[in-house]
Amino acid sequence: MSNNHETVLKNRYRLIAQQGAGGMAVIYKAHDLELSRIVAIKILRPSLTTDPTFLTRFRNEARSAANLIHPNIVTVYDVGSEGQTQFIVMEFVDGQDLKKIIKTDGMLDINRALKLVIQICAGIGYAHRSKLVHADVKPQNILITKEDIVKVTDFGIAQALSDSQPAERQQLVWGSPHYFAPEQARGDKPTPESDVYAIGIVLFELLTGRLPYLGQDQQQLALAHIRDRIPLVTEFNPRVPESLAEIVAKVMSKEPTQRYRSADQLGQILEAFRGKGLAQTASNTSPVRPSPPPPLPPQNLSQTAPYSQPQPPVVSPLQPTQPYSQPQIPVQPPQYPPPPAYPQSNPAGYDPTQRYSAVPQAPEPSPYNRPTVNQPFNNPAVNPPMPPYQQQAAPPNWGSSQPLYRAPDMPEDLPSALDAVTIALAVLAFFAVLCLIPLWVQVYLVRFAGG
Repeated sequence: MSNNHETVLKNRYRLIAQQGAGGMAVIYKAHDLELSRIVAIKILRPSLTTDPTFLTRFRNEARSAANLIHPNIVTVYDVGSEGQTQFIVMEFVDGQDLKKIIKTDGMLDINRALKLVIQICAGIGYAHRSKLVHADVKPQNILITKEDIVKVTDFGIAQALSDSQPAERQQLVWGSPHYFAPEQARGDKPTPESDVYAIGIVLFELLTGRLPYLGQDQQQLALAHIRDRIPLVTEFNPRVPESLAEIVAKVMSKEPTQRYRSADQLGQILEAFRGKGLAQTASNTSPVRPSPPPPLPPQNLSQTAPYSQPQPPVVSPLQPTQPYSQPQIPVQPPQYPPPPAYPQSNPAGYDPTQRYSAVPQAPEPSPYNRPTVNQPFNNPAVNPPMPPYQQQAAPPNWGSSQPLYRAPDMPEDLPSALDAVTIALAVLAFFAVLCLIPLWVQVYLVRFAGG
């Protein structure tokens, strides 16, 4: 098709210019005359269009890919043919494939590499949820727009050729064996884990600017994927964090069961690392630990801010606090006026330290404990008034077997005048009784004689 501007497929798609070529197809930029939009058309090579089985598988895979509507997948618009020409009409992506970016820039910035691979996982993960395996993930099938948006293309075409023409698989489908999983190299059917492995190879290449395995031919590359030691990203780019290098090594595991099970799962792991770990380790440094907060300035209790709780002083007198502040408990007790001194005649003395004691101390015996007639209980000379704020102690004999209240004893010696008066009154009473005896006799006789 030398004159692309004059070629029109199905009287609808006018070819404008060739955009690229691969082992299975040639890609053209075209104009959809019916909808008046720019599209991309992939025309299969003539060597593939002679097999009816392949054409059937190709159309089925193309219809399955047309049902994948995702922002990270190239949308398939139409599948058609004209004579021996078989083609697919797709969304036109104004950008370049990822392989050209790697050849131009070499290793990418870690953040950009993760951003692109997370989008690749999003698109291929959506296909996995739709029960569709890509089977040929490589940078040539990953288109990048000018806004760094990923568009994955060529879903299912490799799988269709592999199922219909096993003899052509080594030459055409495995034309880029650098990204094939070990099970694909052994001839097994690709699975979602196979796509995950290929994504890991792409991520390795983005972070290092080179492929993990090298060989002179396809057979050596296949054996390298199966047998060789898994290289670490940090061996070629020491700036990559160790945790990210471990993720890539897990994705490139030889056994499918040791990898992540789907592209969605890998994308979630990379997204979590990009959101949390990259900011701390992107410069190949240890995680930054937050510095302790600066010490608070010393507080003055006399200038306490409203609603703040000042720190209690070690030893200081009670100070007035500001409004809304919590009053401080003084360390020393307040000083009250001293109590009046006890009389000098107190043989026990007065100990001022006992005035706050809740347990009474037994006083020494003194005449003040036994009040006499001339010394009542409320005599101030005997019982001085209680000092202010003093707790009154219990009586010394509290709880003993003696009575609580004791009557005063009688005086031991009575005056002589008291004895004379008593004798006189007793004599008068005796004579008064003697005088009444005759009177009682007369009354008795009169009553019985008259009767």
